[in-house]
Amino acid sequence: MLSFEFATATRVIFGAGTINKVGSLAAESGWRALVTSGFDLERSQPLLRALAEFGIVSTLFRVAGEPDLEAVRTGVELARGQSCDLVIGFGGGSAIDAGKAIAILATNPGEALDYLDVIGRGQSLRVPSLPFMAIPTTAGTGSEVTRNAVISMPEKGIKVSLRSPLMLPRLALIDPELTYSLPPALTASTGMDALTQLIEPFVCKQPNPLVDAVCREGMRFAARSLKQAFLVGSDLAARQEMSLASLFGGLALANAKLGAVHALAAVMGGMFGAPHGALCARLLPIVFLANTQAMKLRQPDHPALGRYAEIAGILTGDPEASPEQGASWLDELCRELQIPTLREYGLTSANFPEVIEKALSASSMLGNPIQLAEDELRAVLEGAL
Repeated sequence: MLSFEFATATRVIFGAGTINKVGSLAAESGWRALVTSGFDLERSQPLLRALAEFGIVSTLFRVAGEPDLEAVRTGVELARGQSCDLVIGFGGGSAIDAGKAIAILATNPGEALDYLDVIGRGQSLRVPSLPFMAIPTTAGTGSEVTRNAVISMPEKGIKVSLRSPLMLPRLALIDPELTYSLPPALTASTGMDALTQLIEPFVCKQPNPLVDAVCREGMRFAARSLKQAFLVGSDLAARQEMSLASLFGGLALANAKLGAVHALAAVMGGMFGAPHGALCARLLPIVFLANTQAMKLRQPDHPALGRYAEIAGILTGDPEASPEQGASWLDELCRELQIPTLREYGLTSANFPEVIEKALSASSMLGNPIQLAEDELRAVLEGAL
């Protein structure tokens, strides 16, 4: 019998210019805000001014790249020390993940290691977080509607996740205008991340009918707008559709499983510090083809084969397209978007055994529609060099 769950942010507001509502919206939740932001602090100044107009006192916390334990710890101490009753994540996935982690840890006892999986004590977070608002300035991660935060552990060469339904944002505010200035390379990598997060949940081992609907529409947005947003950053329609694709990808990954692309990307991101979106982009067409070939060889009646054909139809615009043609379309898109090879991030064949061993035990690999053998994963890595 069918059984599924679908959870997301309490409220989602989407539309060009919606950032202008941030002051009044924030005032509904608190009066002392910690704002987590990325490298470019200048971009945060209009947000801080908008908050100040409504009497909200803001403390800006810069997140230099993916948050690590020290950054999260510092942010929690700052939030508590400033008596913050609201956290706002403003930026890419890293800034939003940092905000989510800080908001939940500020209200729960202990430290991050008490609640982290893999390297921590794995305890459950029990106290609701400070009210958290997520405002993405990129179009890719979908972090504004997910229930986890990725934390980097560079000294161990891994990334881990803090997870809890209590981490879902109270408000996700998605304004495509905030993505208009994204440079082409970042548009490409984040956009391919969004597309990956629409494809993997659609073919995962535990499909969800609500996720399926979201993925179908999101893939259509990405298929017709990603290349255009890359080539013409000022194309407002393309930017809007990529913001929608990102949002839909976040909804999908929060309510279904992922697959081998994310398993491999998570491992290599921890080992080499490479951007997650760029890793997903390079791996996606190769894993797409490897999965379909493995199913045709070992499980020709696998229901996911039909889903891969459906994806191919959406991507290519040809309802009769084969999965192989879908993989070719993705490969060509990567070339057009100038996606780097994994060699450029430091991967060599000498790293293959470690990458494969870690990926096979990654949680994302459990969602892959078919279990890929070590030699198949090696072929994927070879193709991505």
